[in-house]
Amino acid sequence: MNFTEREWWTLVHGMILGAAFLLAFAGGLAELYSLKPALMTREGVVERMRRVRIGVTAMAVAAWATVITGTWVVYPWYREKTPDSPRSQLLADPDTADWHEFGMEWKEHIAWLSPILATAVVFIVWYYGPGLIRHNRVRHTTITLFVLAFAFAAVAGAFGAFITKVESVQ
Repeated sequence: MNFTEREWWTLVHGMILGAAFLLAFAGGLAELYSLKPALMTREGVVERMRRVRIGVTAMAVAAWATVITGTWVVYPWYREKTPDSPRSQLLADPDTADWHEFGMEWKEHIAWLSPILATAVVFIVWYYGPGLIRHNRVRHTTITLFVLAFAFAAVAGAFGAFITKVESVQ
């Protein structure tokens, strides 16, 4: 099995960084959710906060790496000014033009909200630290921002998978 350079970068962007993002989200969300006073012991606070910080920071790093590789490595190949580029092929067919018009627009613009929100979560977690256990409203807001960061990325990832299925970068 041989991959072209473009296929390798697409694999790194979508599968490797995407998988890291999903794992970090799952771990970070579980740890954020478990920051409840009733579930904490004095000894557990230090361990739990270490895991929360690692999880949310890993998700933010994976989100930034994903959008950066997508925007500046994979996306230029998609948008090449040639008749056989994936963008040109999608727009040439009225049945697939919407994949570009909506799907790629989401990926190009809205997906950037994911690393921005994930970074906000990192800031909140590092700033409040163990205070998140006491401040329920801040913890719930943090969880909401974390889930929104995931949701924006999940929609972008789904569009990416569908668009690649219809017209791949080769």
